[in-house]
Amino acid sequence: MASKRFKKALEVVDAKKAYALKDAVGVLAKFPKAKFNETIDLAFRLGVDPKQSDQMVRGTCPLPHGSGKQVRVLVFAQGAAANAAKEAGAEYVGFEDLVKKCQEGFQDFDVAIATPAAMAEVRKLGKVLGPRGLMPNPKAGTVTDDTAKAVQEVKAGRVEFKLDKNGNVAVPVGKFSFEEKALVENGNAVIEAVVRARPATAKGHYLEGVTISATMSPGVHVDPAPYLRV
Repeated sequence: MASKRFKKALEVVDAKKAYALKDAVGVLAKFPKAKFNETIDLAFRLGVDPKQSDQMVRGTCPLPHGSGKQVRVLVFAQGAAANAAKEAGAEYVGFEDLVKKCQEGFQDFDVAIATPAAMAEVRKLGKVLGPRGLMPNPKAGTVTDDTAKAVQEVKAGRVEFKLDKNGNVAVPVGKFSFEEKALVENGNAVIEAVVRARPATAKGHYLEGVTISATMSPGVHVDPAPYLRV
């Protein structure tokens, strides 16, 4: 059963209409507020075949106004790279000790970063970190010797996106408490990043549907036309 608040929100939005992003955010702002600061997400339905490895859509996007989320960072590194990560504000920095800790079930972090040299050991954690999407990955910018830069970008609000098995991508773009302008600029950055990540082998319509929503709200359809490359 939909809540009263959800039903009130449905009265504000025209479900048949695709709004310009600025207008969609404006509609979202009129929804009744929840008792907590909801996360705002963009969801994409993409015209790709997730079963084909050459049609994978994956990437990262720095949010101009951050994500509004406190990001806890763990870094697998030694020596200068470990010191740089600590100075950049990583919560957990180490190497073999941290690998062992993760093997024993430690997962109290949001992003894991590793130096290329550390990956030989970190790969052992595939079954532990993989299912939670925490495995460091070069494509996501989380396998790098420049640990300070990676920590700073993640802390500042760099989001990662990846195609799921149903051909969808969901990306957080901020919090309900953000100003509308900040949500629009974050949203534009994410949509453009997803468009840039279009695989060369994808045929036909790429952005089949774009929706913006809060954690507890109905979705508002966003018109993809301004972002489509002819």
